[in-house]
Amino acid sequence: MLRAAIEVADRRGIESLTMRRLAEELGAEAMSLYYYVASKEALLDGVADAVVAEINDAVGAIDAPSAGVHWKAAVRRRILSAREVLLRHPWAPRLLETRSGTSMAVLRYFDGLLELMRDGGFSYDLIHHALHALGSRALGFSQELIDPGGGTSDAPTAALPESMAGQLPHLVAMLLEVAHDDPGSTLGWCDDQTEFEFGLDLILDGLDKMRQTA
Repeated sequence: MLRAAIEVADRRGIESLTMRRLAEELGAEAMSLYYYVASKEALLDGVADAVVAEINDAVGAIDAPSAGVHWKAAVRRRILSAREVLLRHPWAPRLLETRSGTSMAVLRYFDGLLELMRDGGFSYDLIHHALHALGSRALGFSQELIDPGGGTSDAPTAALPESMAGQLPHLVAMLLEVAHDDPGSTLGWCDDQTEFEFGLDLILDGLDKMRQTA
């Protein structure tokens, strides 16, 4: 049932996942689904766990050294592998953010991440700071601060500078320099993978310096 729910979300988006639509997908009556899940929220909890279980399967298959100086490459590979799963389910990050509790599947993912950092010589105190610095990026996704297209990914980026240059000179200058057309990205104006890896590498490089001086 959860796999069918994920397939519906992949095709139509998570907003379209209703008990009725899932029942149609399974060739069953909507009321019969309540035998397996107590509510729509319980279904969404299960879907979120199933996606994280997919992530855990992916990172569990990684066989790479993590001791000493190898920790950074191992952590980077783990996080980017998690991201590959989420890119297959672009609706999943928003779903994960709305869950009220932290599931055992998510905790297992982070426990494995901590193991790699301990292998690298990190103290638990530094790992704690590292997790705050990484935020959701540790699980393979990140939130953007602004959408220069005003929430519409197909809005021409050139329209913003023309109307707001007097009020936001530095923001407009930056957008004029770096904005580029990428309809497949989250916001439609940046290469999400490049920006994700830039931020990830920046944090990991900084953590590695702290590891060496701790």
